[in-house]
Amino acid sequence: MASARRDYYDILAVPRTATADEIKKAYRRLARQYHPDLHSGPKKAQMEQKFKELNEAHEVLGDPETRKKYDRYGHRWQEAEAYEQARQKAGAGAEMRPEFTFGEEQDFGDIFESIFGRGSRTGSGSSFRGFATPGADLETGVQLTLREVLTGITRRVEIAEPVPCTACGGTGSQHGRPCTVCGGSRIQMETRTIEVKVPAGVQDGTRVRVAGKGQPGRHGGKRGDLYLQVHVVSDGVFRRQGSDVHVTLPVWPWEAALGAEVLAPTLTDPVRVKVPPGSLADAKLRLKGKGLPTASGGRGDLFFTLQIVMPTSLTDEDRKLYEQLGRARHPDPRANLLLRAGQA
Repeated sequence: MASARRDYYDILAVPRTATADEIKKAYRRLARQYHPDLHSGPKKAQMEQKFKELNEAHEVLGDPETRKKYDRYGHRWQEAEAYEQARQKAGAGAEMRPEFTFGEEQDFGDIFESIFGRGSRTGSGSSFRGFATPGADLETGVQLTLREVLTGITRRVEIAEPVPCTACGGTGSQHGRPCTVCGGSRIQMETRTIEVKVPAGVQDGTRVRVAGKGQPGRHGGKRGDLYLQVHVVSDGVFRRQGSDVHVTLPVWPWEAALGAEVLAPTLTDPVRVKVPPGSLADAKLRLKGKGLPTASGGRGDLFFTLQIVMPTSLTDEDRKLYEQLGRARHPDPRANLLLRAGQA
């Protein structure tokens, strides 16, 4: 006999009275704990199974409508929903509506037959339990660099999905005993690799939907979808603000004072930019259209923020030049500061 499926509330470790926000927080906490990419070796396969269960539980309990159906019908809520639709088409009165109790594995085929009689079965002998039900959606994480966000990327993703156990032929037993491979569950996990395209300009935290790449449906039902949770890794040089990109650009004091043409990095190739004479610290230079793609099909901008740096060591000639500058008459750069402090 197949083992009972775990309660979705138990999987998320929340009470049945949990709020939508509590369910979301529990899912995020456990997703970080069980994510397969954070594990290796034999434990990775175990985490893949836990992560699959977690996503399945969140897909149902995270949606208020499907949560109501699950609370009423349990794991077979989709079949119960199909039963209700079939009952309505057959014109059954409201007084014939059966009551369901959560946790019971209802045989909707028998219920359907008891209400409508054996004539409700098809000529081939198939019962209500053959109604097509869609497969569950899957979710996995994908990490991108800003350079990959700039161009978009095709990434190979490994997906674990349940298939009939090959050892017992999907029966759950061998020689009258529970199958030693699947433990009587009738299924085993199989890994498949698919290629998915992540579009250019995607934002950190975006869920990218890949239609028809989730788990297979039952009785001819369509496959579920795959959702990629995008995480854009932080970069030590480039900082993102929407579709704009920011870079801190160091310049020498004389380059800021006299102006200069300097080599600066972009997300593609380095470019030469002009630092205007008399530039101040934190001044910004803008390169139009050198940022990331926007939703409207345009491009953001690239901004260089000037950082005036001092030499870590001075030669004798450098020191003489600075001393010469120091002897020249200049306005006090702190005068306005002292004035605003009321100490001038």
